[in-house]
Amino acid sequence: MASILALDQGTTSSRCIEFNHLVQSISQAQLPFEQLYPHPGWVEHDPLTIWDTQYKTLQTVLSQALSKNTDIAALGITNQRETTLIWDRATSQPVYNAIVWQDRRTADYCKQLISQGYEALVTEKTGLLLDPYFSATKIGWILNHIDGVRQKAEQGQLAFGTIDTWLIWNLTQGKLHITDVTNASRTLLFNIDSLQWDTDLLELFNIPVSLLPEVKSSSEHYGVTNHPALEPDIPICGIAGDQQAALFGQQCWTPGMTKCTYGTGSFLVMNSGNTRTVSKHRLLSTIAWQIDNTTTYALEGSVFTSGALIQWLRDGLNLFKDASDSEALANSVDDNGGVVIVPALTGLGAPYWDPNACGAIFGLSRGTTSAHLCRAALESICLQVDDILSTMRQDADISINELRIDGGAVSNNLLVQLQADISSLTISRPTVLESTALGAAYLAGLASGIWTQQQLSELWLENRRFYCQQPSEQMNHLKSTWHKAVNRSLNWSDDQI
Repeated sequence: MASILALDQGTTSSRCIEFNHLVQSISQAQLPFEQLYPHPGWVEHDPLTIWDTQYKTLQTVLSQALSKNTDIAALGITNQRETTLIWDRATSQPVYNAIVWQDRRTADYCKQLISQGYEALVTEKTGLLLDPYFSATKIGWILNHIDGVRQKAEQGQLAFGTIDTWLIWNLTQGKLHITDVTNASRTLLFNIDSLQWDTDLLELFNIPVSLLPEVKSSSEHYGVTNHPALEPDIPICGIAGDQQAALFGQQCWTPGMTKCTYGTGSFLVMNSGNTRTVSKHRLLSTIAWQIDNTTTYALEGSVFTSGALIQWLRDGLNLFKDASDSEALANSVDDNGGVVIVPALTGLGAPYWDPNACGAIFGLSRGTTSAHLCRAALESICLQVDDILSTMRQDADISINELRIDGGAVSNNLLVQLQADISSLTISRPTVLESTALGAAYLAGLASGIWTQQQLSELWLENRRFYCQQPSEQMNHLKSTWHKAVNRSLNWSDDQI
């Protein structure tokens, strides 16, 4: 039987998962890598480490598959979006570290462009906002701050890519310099109506077009791997940014269907159909995927700090040894003891979009315990998601009564129940939680003819449903206290960046 391999290159680790013809995960490997924080508000990755860890996981899973005489039909790729790197076309050596999506170093530049009235133009063309989150200002920073880079870029010697592009470049030894529409739509340089790199935006950000990869659909035969240590060659047939891949993997194929991925951040995405929804509340209109020349759009809200907050409680405050211990600790108390945490560790995302918001803890008393802090942290994740859900309902003018969830944090039953209570909705947790990798596998399998969408829909399985159990009065009080705390954290200091 044929299998599909999915590369899932995330913010904190690289994974490879093998899925069989029944879309079951039968083999996987995962490697973490170092997060680099050279200055407050800056977040970087070593591109060579990203490639090395992703390559090793692929090699591990591939060797296991070949030992079982498994036929590898195709490879799909999903990746942390917006993270930006530039490399030399001749040597394949990066000119600087990858600047991560969380990085806020270009906040002042974004403010300057906003003050000059450019955000309306950017939003009209891209569906995005002028924020350091996206790739264009990161590209500009590298071009302007690393000696000799702009000159080489203007001479056509350099290549830009998001992480998908970087992986494919290395997998094919430079034969393919491509991305897909979902990743392109996160750069601030791609017109999501015309589906082209936009000359006005390239001029605005002063970025040479020669840097940019060719843009492809999300599911097609792009080429094959061409690496001496990866035999035999594998067809590369699927690409999608992680949140779009998760939306597809959750089978949110009908307009209005919505998913939330709880990872380093939390990302709420709703299928908005074949026409883009224009947000009136600073949510993002983006491309969900493109298959067979049909483009599907999405409405999205991003929480920058979600699982990263639990990591901070573990590594920074040493409240527990393993992230999974957070559930038992938070469950040891009945409520948050009056504590509210605003986890603006790298600013606040939707719907606030404030890079200068500060992380803060309110309501501390002599009676506050580690359990109260932990419960307040879980609540803060859900309250951030609820802010986006409320805004999304207004923008789309629909009722979102069910939410499909995935990501590492959703194994925490208390977190999921808190979300159902706070947002007053039903939550569906699938059997396969690796929805991001699953979406990449789906896209690759469709292009290689392993499955049809109808067959995939018959294979999707639900693990558990969660229902709202708390009275609305109690939840409304929690939300009111949360918004009070957020308002006091906004625009804390320009000195953070």
